[in-house]
Amino acid sequence: MNKSSRVLLLTSILMSLIWLSGCELGINSTQSIQAVFIDSLMSQMTFEEKLGQLNLLVWDGSLQTGSVKNTGVSEKVEKGLVGGLFNIETKEERKNIQQLAVEKSRLGIPLLFGQDVIHGHKTVFPIPLGLSCSWDMELIQLTAKAAAIEASADGIDWVFSPMVDISRDPRWGRVAEGAGEDPYLGSLIAQAMVNGYQGNSLNHPESVMACVKHFALYGAAEAGRDYNSVDMSEIKMHQVYLPPYKAAVDAGVESVMTAFNDVNGIPATGNKKLFNDLLRDKWGFNGFVVTDYTAINEMGNHGLGNLSTTSTLAMDAGIDMDMVGEGFLNTLKNSVEKGTLLASQVDQACRRILEAKYSLGLFDDPFIRLKEERRHSLSEGKIMDLAYHAALQSCVLLKNDQQVLPFKTSQKIAIVGPLADSKEDILGTWVLNGDLDKTLTVLEALRNRTEVFYSKGAEITNNVSMAKLINYQFDPKNSKQLQKEAIDVASKSDVIIAVLGENAQMNGEAASLADINIQESQQNLLKELYKIGKPIVLVLINGRPLTLEWESKHCSAILECWSGGTQGGKAIADILFGDYNPSGKLTMSFPRSVGQIPLYYNYKTTGRPFIEQVKYTSRYLDVPNTPLFPFGYGLSYTTFEYGDITLNSEEIYDNDTLVAYVEIKNTGMYEGVETSQLYIRDMVATVTRPIKELKGFKKVKLRPGESKVIEFRLTVDDLKFCNADLEWVYEPGDFMLEIGTNSQNTKQKSFRLMD
Repeated sequence: MNKSSRVLLLTSILMSLIWLSGCELGINSTQSIQAVFIDSLMSQMTFEEKLGQLNLLVWDGSLQTGSVKNTGVSEKVEKGLVGGLFNIETKEERKNIQQLAVEKSRLGIPLLFGQDVIHGHKTVFPIPLGLSCSWDMELIQLTAKAAAIEASADGIDWVFSPMVDISRDPRWGRVAEGAGEDPYLGSLIAQAMVNGYQGNSLNHPESVMACVKHFALYGAAEAGRDYNSVDMSEIKMHQVYLPPYKAAVDAGVESVMTAFNDVNGIPATGNKKLFNDLLRDKWGFNGFVVTDYTAINEMGNHGLGNLSTTSTLAMDAGIDMDMVGEGFLNTLKNSVEKGTLLASQVDQACRRILEAKYSLGLFDDPFIRLKEERRHSLSEGKIMDLAYHAALQSCVLLKNDQQVLPFKTSQKIAIVGPLADSKEDILGTWVLNGDLDKTLTVLEALRNRTEVFYSKGAEITNNVSMAKLINYQFDPKNSKQLQKEAIDVASKSDVIIAVLGENAQMNGEAASLADINIQESQQNLLKELYKIGKPIVLVLINGRPLTLEWESKHCSAILECWSGGTQGGKAIADILFGDYNPSGKLTMSFPRSVGQIPLYYNYKTTGRPFIEQVKYTSRYLDVPNTPLFPFGYGLSYTTFEYGDITLNSEEIYDNDTLVAYVEIKNTGMYEGVETSQLYIRDMVATVTRPIKELKGFKKVKLRPGESKVIEFRLTVDDLKFCNADLEWVYEPGDFMLEIGTNSQNTKQKSFRLMD
């Protein structure tokens, strides 16, 4: 009998005895079994083995998502000095490494396998920012569940998702991973993704442990520059940035990842107030906290001391697992011996890691997600259908002059642009295991429907320094030839599709931009195409809002498609030909100019609010204050008309429910789906309040000429805000309720909350 079998047999006997004891004593047997099992295991562990459980490493030669690699990992696994590994390429490798851990290490404790599964595993869904534009929580949860099923079948226990950082700065490349600028919508999406990943029980072989990130405030990095510092008021922190993290905790997320930035002058990874006081004591989080990639080591660059000092700070702050940096493993024993850290703190961190492994079923069966014969429960047809519908609902129609879309089959179509035939780029950022063989480009999907003329037309970028950083190779001498070929094919057509934007390396981590225009090489192509005089349909493949002032004036139609994933190409083609009427709505404002950033719909008014003809107000001299495309914006091939709002009462008390009714009519020629949005404004309060806040939305499908009355229900909980004492309160007074098709185009109705 090998060590693994002996451990499982002894565990089984122990669990049976504990279960019988629990039944006799009338206590919760599951909790009793877990607690006694972990107590027993920890009593056998050396201090070094406990530290080993806190050590999360990358395997030698694994997928690389950071600048540091670990060495000698297999030897450390055999010595019980590794708690988990992440971003390993294959299931076979994971299985072999797990066998090494359970059969060669002294206690046979199984490893935890993590992976950056951000928007799908082998089947790739739209990037999270794109998926959020569906405003469909059921769909979002299903995509997370599907990702969990595929990832778990590949031997993955733990995914570093969802990223719930609120961001109002599209220069930050990681906006691609989040849900945009709004805390209400972001909170709903956080809950949906956690529920999708973790399912009803973590020990189910098709569930994975979610990891909400990055705690906290990472989306507010100054200047939109990745890894940069953050500085904000505590009211804004609690009112805007913390709610999605709290929603994930309330949904039962089992792990949290630290942020690289500082919070109130202390790096998040060493911030005791953030993790012990807020996350654990106030919010009741019982899972474990893992750092981001070498975040403990990087506290030294923040100026907090050497690795021994920063490792002690992180442990004292409530951090349980050290990603890649090995500071815990190599310094904490000395810190305990010197008395700067308590051994009980290491024990607590070790216990949390072991509890997670227990919950995932790894002590019952270390190979629960690694069995060769195991195949996931989703058929290829079902998961591809889900990816297709996710891509459809993520697309946002930004412009459609004179109904140039949808196309007619009789039209001659030219398709140009460096993103028209790129599988990697339609999958997008953070794709480690995507199946390219099942991915359709826009060009391939259009060719499946009709005959098209094609030319690449331009390079992604002609910026040499950027090209080196994103590993993009091009020959500057080819630009004129590429452009000439594009002009030739466009001249033969009735309409031009220009597929432009960003490649997969231009957004995501370490991909901040100071200029969020379409790259000059692509802009030059677009301007030459415009001179031909044919209608141009701009199809955008990208991971962030872009500044599109010229494009919005000169292109006949603009379809924002984001990086749409495995079925993105097919979805785009079907929208262009009218098989699906686009219904997506923006979850992040599109600025007119980078100088407007940060730009968001729920801004606060000032003592001198904007007046168009008055200079001495809060304004720019050269551009309007308003975004080019606001939060909640998205057109359809049909049109919708809103009636006036009616309320069940214009005065409510603290135990009442306010019900708002509005009639929506489809006044166009196509069946369509409208996402109607409800906003409120607190007119008078003890602290300054936003101009409006999203508090609800409803999706309604209407046939041409059909109308429906929809209702929204509000209670006083929806009127609460964070006051100067950081308390969530509501205050009697006047409110404005708004319902409409986006954050700028609404109908209004006032009501009063009574004493």
